[in-house]
Amino acid sequence: MGNKADVLVIGAGIVGSACAFTLQQQGYRVTLVDEKSPGSGVTAAGMGHLVALDESEDELNLCLYALNLWQDFVREHPGVGDYSQCGTLWVAENEEQLAEAARRAERLNHHHWRAGLVNSDQLRRLEPSLRSGLAGGVRVSGDAVIYPPAVAHYLTEQLRKAGGSCEFGRAVVSLHQDGVILSDGSTLHAEQIVVAAGTSVSRLLPDFRIFPRKGHLAITDRYPGRLQHQVVSMNYGQAAVTADALTVAANVQPRPTGQWLVGSCRQDQQTDTALDPRALSAVLRSATELLPCLAEMRIIRAWAGMRPASPDGHPVIGQHPVQTGIWIAAGHEGLGVTTAFATAHLLAAQMSGKPTALDMQPYDPSRFITREKLQYA
Repeated sequence: MGNKADVLVIGAGIVGSACAFTLQQQGYRVTLVDEKSPGSGVTAAGMGHLVALDESEDELNLCLYALNLWQDFVREHPGVGDYSQCGTLWVAENEEQLAEAARRAERLNHHHWRAGLVNSDQLRRLEPSLRSGLAGGVRVSGDAVIYPPAVAHYLTEQLRKAGGSCEFGRAVVSLHQDGVILSDGSTLHAEQIVVAAGTSVSRLLPDFRIFPRKGHLAITDRYPGRLQHQVVSMNYGQAAVTADALTVAANVQPRPTGQWLVGSCRQDQQTDTALDPRALSAVLRSATELLPCLAEMRIIRAWAGMRPASPDGHPVIGQHPVQTGIWIAAGHEGLGVTTAFATAHLLAAQMSGKPTALDMQPYDPSRFITREKLQYA
């Protein structure tokens, strides 16, 4: 029988570690639980792009709130995670995409997140490695990149220093009324439980369909000074879905080491993280079409990971509508790194009964619970 904490946080990825760190800072006694080491699951497989996405007003508001919290964090904890405010260069390949780039710049500037429309010549001056003939794009200067596993590890260290505790190496098998049962049969107790377990959320909470969405990444050898911005196709999020549920759009990130981290794709109906040569080839081909010099670079490693996605594309942040004391922070898909601290602060405000910085209706867990289940409960 473990010592009773105020809050158990299940999942030591970037979202769970941010939740544990924030709750401990706000006066809760927190225990963070994971079968793996911090940041070594879904978090380790991602890109670490801190980006203002604007496919909806709700998404943009969540991203901007999160990005400001990230800026606070890196000021208070300099050097953690190799933070680099390199900005994002959204690249338009044709006039239709350029028109959407102009709309993106207008939306971001309206929210005081600086974005500048650039023409074809300006685009090449910003990134000479881009191919000629592109229509232009938009440069978002406040976006950044970071190495998320290092941040998750750092947050767990800070949690311990602040008096919290960690239980790693044992999986949570099930939840019960005031705690969790671990894979070795032991029990941990807490008044409240935060389930931030990525793609394992649905195993612990079957009412919530958080499903895996596969992605492939590759990283090059070191080529210092060749890329200054994170370069993303305006087709990102708009690419057509193939018959086998694969979408691909170029996304290339400069790492502080001089390496290029190359993505991205989304692939549904997948059950493992084995490399799919066809999907990886499509990712590399898409990136090379924007940055032809990539064809001459040495790829030193490639891998696949599973993003935890929700059915409606919005994360799930809030109290379980049926089970008392259960809170959920899940379903962020590709925005888990960007929105980790926003998720943590929004959840902490709800747990303490304080006003939240954003309207929580789009993220309310009750949207996935049927009326019949609520009545039965």
